[in-house]
Amino acid sequence: MEYCETIFQTVRWKTREVRVGSLSVGGDAPIRIQSMTTSDTRDAPKTIDQIIRLADAGCEIVRVTVQGKKEAESCEAIKNGLLVKGYTIPIVADIHFYPPAAMHVAQFVDKVRINPGNFVDRRASFKVIEYTESLYALELEKIEEGFSPLVQLCKRLKKAIRIGANHGSLSDRIMNRYGDTPRGMVESALEYARVCRKHDFHDLIFSMKSSNPALMIQAYRLLAAEMRKLGWNYPLHLGVTEAGEGEDGRLKSSIGIGALLLDGLGDTIRVSLTEDPWAEIDPCKRLVRWADQMRNRGIDPFEERGRSIEEISPRKVFFSDNSPLHRNGSVILKVNPNECTIDTPDSPPVHIPVSKVPLSSPYALLSHGEEIPPGRKPEFILFQPTHSPVHETRRFIDRLKMEGNEIPVILAFTYNCEAEDLPIHVGAEMGACLTDRLAEGVCILSNLPSEALCRLSYNLLQAARMRMIKTDFISCPSCGRTLFDLQEVSRRIREKTAHLPGVKIAIMGCIVNGPGEMADADFGYVGSRPDKIDLYVGKTCVEKNIDFSEADERLIELIKAHDKWVEPDLTSREIYEPQV
Repeated sequence: MEYCETIFQTVRWKTREVRVGSLSVGGDAPIRIQSMTTSDTRDAPKTIDQIIRLADAGCEIVRVTVQGKKEAESCEAIKNGLLVKGYTIPIVADIHFYPPAAMHVAQFVDKVRINPGNFVDRRASFKVIEYTESLYALELEKIEEGFSPLVQLCKRLKKAIRIGANHGSLSDRIMNRYGDTPRGMVESALEYARVCRKHDFHDLIFSMKSSNPALMIQAYRLLAAEMRKLGWNYPLHLGVTEAGEGEDGRLKSSIGIGALLLDGLGDTIRVSLTEDPWAEIDPCKRLVRWADQMRNRGIDPFEERGRSIEEISPRKVFFSDNSPLHRNGSVILKVNPNECTIDTPDSPPVHIPVSKVPLSSPYALLSHGEEIPPGRKPEFILFQPTHSPVHETRRFIDRLKMEGNEIPVILAFTYNCEAEDLPIHVGAEMGACLTDRLAEGVCILSNLPSEALCRLSYNLLQAARMRMIKTDFISCPSCGRTLFDLQEVSRRIREKTAHLPGVKIAIMGCIVNGPGEMADADFGYVGSRPDKIDLYVGKTCVEKNIDFSEADERLIELIKAHDKWVEPDLTSREIYEPQV
């Protein structure tokens, strides 16, 4: 794989150093922690208070939304107010749709984040448009004309630029040529990077964000591979956007960020939660500590072939009616330190001792380097690595692939960590394996109560898109553009709709990323103006300017009209409620 120096040992890819205010990002600098304010940027005192609280919590770089010139002008007061109070934390201006705001704010902030999907392009219409080569070339000329002034200004002022591609806001040009894909995200960013390089500007940082951790991982890996081919080494800002709240949000973020940190990628991170901004800092710190612990851990080199679950014959993973295995990751193991319980929707639980699996049983418990006993044909393998879980799993699956062995694998990883660290470590390690489709099930070995491990296991399989057992919520973390109380609305909608397995609901505070991020959702609830909500089915707006007081019930009516509604099963409520 080309996206990192080695997949057999966690060695951080050394990128070029980019200065963001008083800090270095990339190079030999530590992984930096970021967050974003949720206040109205025009309210300088409130924004200053939020930034101070973030800095005191350990945030190292903070982003503020800048919709127009009033917000840009407020950034001068924000920067000066922080300096008076003794805070030098770098400030990043978040720009969408309005290049003049970027030109104005660049003199006050330390970095400008632009979205290549909408900085020069209009909002995507999601229509099929035929782009000839000449028409496409004209579009690229428009990008250069519209983006070059900002590049030249930032070069003169020695300010950094983040080219932040979002899966949910790609331009029509990109989607029609490359599709709504990781390749499209990468090409969208490279179009703007080429303009920067044409002006000999290199204070660049990239990001490739999506609400789907697996897609986000693919996009960053592809970008790193492309940069290697081009001889580039710009720093990477990692994040899963619209991750949600509670345990779900921490799992989704840890899967995407953790998998890439294991690849040696990533120079600065943000865990985007639908919670107060300072709540994002603790999981960031835990991810950075975990990454530091994993550095230089790994195993001897091997030729990784990988194994796609889709390649496995259904007969191999879909046994008789009494079997504890079902197709494509629908296995859940509830665990205490001495016993596993395999639990599936339509078969009775099967108990397996963790410490010793009898040779007469249909299961094999293997650790690093162990072989299946001759003559044994277990129905599945519990794989329990001992040193470097992800690297050992990759080599073990590679061995199975080389042998043509299609026995399903359940990952049995052991965790002796704080309760707050568990979703971070599980997401980063097991999630990395699941999103790469290296296993069919999970077995979390920990001293935590079995109920908590059961919930965490279900949530992990859902976050990795292996098994949908509840509603999948895509909710943004809020910012100065948000038109309603996202935390309160998310809590309310979750309480009413969290019992709909496989249904994806997007709750978006504004329309900047709303329609695009809802490409991966069944239904969308989007703030369109103060006290007004638009409702979507997929990318299509089906109801506009609904009064805020009526929007929840109208969303439920819309779900029922599309035959996606079922009555809640109150006995399973503990699975649906978010846990921190």
